[in-house]
Amino acid sequence: MPDSQPRPPEGATADTTALLLRGARLADGRTVDVRIAGGHIEAVGTAGSLTAPGPRTSPVPRIELDGYLLLPAPAEPHAHSDTALTADAGPGPGPATTGAAPDIQRRAVEAALLQLGHGATALRSHVRIGDVQGLGAMEAVLQARRSLRGLTDLTTVAVPRLLTGVAGADGLAMLRDAVKMGATVVGGCPDLDPDPTGYAQAVLEVAAEHGCAVDLHTDGDDPARLARLAAMSGGLRPGVAIGPCGGLSRLPHDTAAHTAGRLAAAGITVICQPQGGCGGVERRGIAPVQLLRSAGVRIAAGSGALRDLTNPVGRGDPLEAAYLLSSQSGLRPKDAYGSVSSAPREAMGLPEVRVEAGFPAELLAVRGEQLSAALSLAYSRIVIHRGRVVARTNAVREYCDSTAPSTLELPRQGRADAGP
Repeated sequence: MPDSQPRPPEGATADTTALLLRGARLADGRTVDVRIAGGHIEAVGTAGSLTAPGPRTSPVPRIELDGYLLLPAPAEPHAHSDTALTADAGPGPGPATTGAAPDIQRRAVEAALLQLGHGATALRSHVRIGDVQGLGAMEAVLQARRSLRGLTDLTTVAVPRLLTGVAGADGLAMLRDAVKMGATVVGGCPDLDPDPTGYAQAVLEVAAEHGCAVDLHTDGDDPARLARLAAMSGGLRPGVAIGPCGGLSRLPHDTAAHTAGRLAAAGITVICQPQGGCGGVERRGIAPVQLLRSAGVRIAAGSGALRDLTNPVGRGDPLEAAYLLSSQSGLRPKDAYGSVSSAPREAMGLPEVRVEAGFPAELLAVRGEQLSAALSLAYSRIVIHRGRVVARTNAVREYCDSTAPSTLELPRQGRADAGP
């Protein structure tokens, strides 16, 4: 693999797991065997051509993937671990706002596992800092990250409320403290600060100081503000992401196209949220993904809220996000899936994943033979992270025997996977 590819996440250890996947169908229509060793794909060959990796003292696990489509695993670029699974708590102070670290940690782990079960083997979570919770929520999510090691890769974005003026001084100090604690991305919502441009400038300065990526919330309905952000962030490495940018769809086409060109020139990634986002209902909307793609902007799709007050029914399923991009925004299934797999991985600074020898074994097998069918209805899934099966979902649909409608005693051919 190229030397320029990012290294494994901090704390990752060499994985000596060996695995043989047999008879998997790829998105290009080929049926192959895939041999995995050391957390990477060792070989890909025609079905039946590969044997288990090297001499070993114990049998190498084999998984028969006949009827499954094998894909690079998705990544979740926009989650909110500190508020996940709080919808039933109702309004008012609660664990998500008072900094009850054990509860936040428990919910962060549960939410990450839910998303892992859907296929996301990497997760970027925005975590609020400051106000009454201080750094408590950040510490809780960082602890969740440690407990999830080996199952999924969780990174955190520090999100202060204010960064300018007298009131923002504490937020700026806390942002730097969060980075020292282990937050690897800095972000926030400039639109909520009295000085949005000053807020964005402060975030970019902290990112430059510490070599962090930037990930900002914005509705994207002020082209002048987005142009200033593009001018300030152009050239910053490791990069800048903004989202959900639903407001761009409310601008005149020429204005939106010009703004998209500025974002593309600055190398900014737009993270749209087709599942409902993480903002107020009255401001929801999806970014004009076709227009942005035409301008050369990298588009990644995130889930946003996972069953919190802003989206009580959020599922955190990358395949649902890809389905919505295809069905509502007109993306081809291949491009829609790329928006939840290769695009977020690139935006998050993760190594590229392909079903080819030498690439990381970050894989998702879904029941079905075509990508379009998998996006429309794929319940049965096998998730592989660092070469090891870390989650498996089996779904069975049963049809009642027409001659015995009061029972579900089915003939063998009456059983069908709930996926395609």
